[in-house]
Amino acid sequence: MAIRISTAKWYGTLKAGNGIMKFSDYEGPFTFLSRFEEGKGTNPEELAGAAIAGCYSMFLSALLSGDKYDPTAIETAAAVHLGTVDGGPKITHIDLNCSATVPDISEAAFLDYTEKAKQNCPISKLFAGTKINLTAALN
Repeated sequence: MAIRISTAKWYGTLKAGNGIMKFSDYEGPFTFLSRFEEGKGTNPEELAGAAIAGCYSMFLSALLSGDKYDPTAIETAAAVHLGTVDGGPKITHIDLNCSATVPDISEAAFLDYTEKAKQNCPISKLFAGTKINLTAALN
């Protein structure tokens, strides 16, 4: 299996400092403001959201394709909620919202596949112990 490398470098103090995250063809800034308030740049939670949305969409496609369904589009949005637990920051839950176009599948069967994908995609497993809410709909 593949090994993927990402890096982050931080300069300065927590509130006044800034950093750069790099992976693949992406390089972008992150700051205290972009993470805990509203500021320019990205943050680890946003990147975690992109990771679970991408992983979930691909895993759902694999499950469907493996059973001879031919999805034409799967779109997943992830809202990663950062809160405070025991006095420190913690991802409290993740809301996944998936919509898909899958010809010749019943809604009940589709919803069964969406739950299986939520439980078994590798990034969902990484978040074991974090509540993941799922809303899914066929287009």
